[in-house]
Amino acid sequence: MKRNGSFPRVKVSADGEGVVSHAGLGMLRELAEYTGLVSALDRALADTYSGPWVHAPGRVLTDLAVAVADGAQAITGIGVLSDREEVFGPVASMPTAWRVLDRVDADHLGLVQAARADARERAWAAGAGPDLAQELAIDFDATITVAHSEKENAAATWKRTFGFHPLLAFLDRPEIAGGEALAGLLRAGNAGSNTAADHITVLEQALAALPTQARPRPDDPGGPRVLARSDSAGATHAFADACRQAGVGFSFGFPVDLRVKDIVDAIPEGAWYPAVETDGMREGAWVAEVTDNIDLSPWPDGSRLILRKERPHPGAQLTFTDADGMRITAFLTDTGPGVVPGQLAGLELRHRQHARVEDRIRQAKATGLRNLPCRAWNENAAWLQVVLMATDLIAWTKLIAFTDHPILARCEIAAFRYAVLHVAARITHGARQVRLRIDKTWAWATAIATGWGRIRTAFT
Repeated sequence: MKRNGSFPRVKVSADGEGVVSHAGLGMLRELAEYTGLVSALDRALADTYSGPWVHAPGRVLTDLAVAVADGAQAITGIGVLSDREEVFGPVASMPTAWRVLDRVDADHLGLVQAARADARERAWAAGAGPDLAQELAIDFDATITVAHSEKENAAATWKRTFGFHPLLAFLDRPEIAGGEALAGLLRAGNAGSNTAADHITVLEQALAALPTQARPRPDDPGGPRVLARSDSAGATHAFADACRQAGVGFSFGFPVDLRVKDIVDAIPEGAWYPAVETDGMREGAWVAEVTDNIDLSPWPDGSRLILRKERPHPGAQLTFTDADGMRITAFLTDTGPGVVPGQLAGLELRHRQHARVEDRIRQAKATGLRNLPCRAWNENAAWLQVVLMATDLIAWTKLIAFTDHPILARCEIAAFRYAVLHVAARITHGARQVRLRIDKTWAWATAIATGWGRIRTAFT
């Protein structure tokens, strides 16, 4: 068949020199070093070695996190770095990486979490921190990770799959696409969605992951304000009490049962107020407070129940709790009147923004969470920490390097890999220095080079 001449056919050979792809991974590796994450992990795992190590455990774990940020779904993904030693230096092999994961047992898991907290404090001090004068929102949610083979503690899930049911906590950072991964608790697949003890454990881990100056102080009303947000799975008396004791406000989804339905039927039309969006009114949605119409005595003092009704989107299936063709939802909060702008509508908007956690989890699943690659429980628990490290490194890179570049700061992980992490470059040598020359025809070449410099400047 005759070839179409409009299609250019280039000559292909395997003799290129001094060329490297995935060059942007160097930004994440340097950030892991500058934040002290590597050295903190070294100290956390030092006593698991009987002699000197060839590859420091902190470097191995952070290299795994960088590989996961690059898209690796298994330990073998560390090869993306070992193939580029001229840029990245010596990189551990897959068996070495697996052995380091195996060293993170139950006694050392907390030390790894503490190392991540230390790194966060340095990253925030370097410019990645939020405005502590504003309320910090920690979003809690669980997700299912399917196991395709027999793994320790894998079990049948409520979705009739087989695997694990980790519970996660993300710090909401709306200025970038993706939050910071504060905490994660690996659980068997049959773990309950509304297990209060697990929510309390993750709350404690999440607060410990915050820098000291960002943690709430129960006895100091003028201290940092932190809000725990969850769907109805978190709406338990024990979790609400734990939030109150920790000085954390809460905003939980509340189940719409027959009690709530009866209240909805009795609310006069004039008691409903228009819902809002960040940029104005939300058409076809209204909110109302019904705190005085239901017994909230089992909940902490000051708890308020707020309802929302909205016209469902076309084709949506109504349930028996929906009233007059309106979709009814509810949430419980202990935030007092006048604290949040917009009164009831502002509280409802704030709670509705909990839905962003679904995007955080979706991106985490694209960053190593979709598959827990090991058979042993402690190794998969360590892998979860690696996934959280990768999520944080990406978030901090965006916050420090690309704050003035909204396209790169707000793009999701797949686009960020394409634009930044997978960028091609040429290696040159001169003046006793290795130089990485990013392809000047790349649309984001200048932004990457500038951002890389900002990371280095931020920690000097």
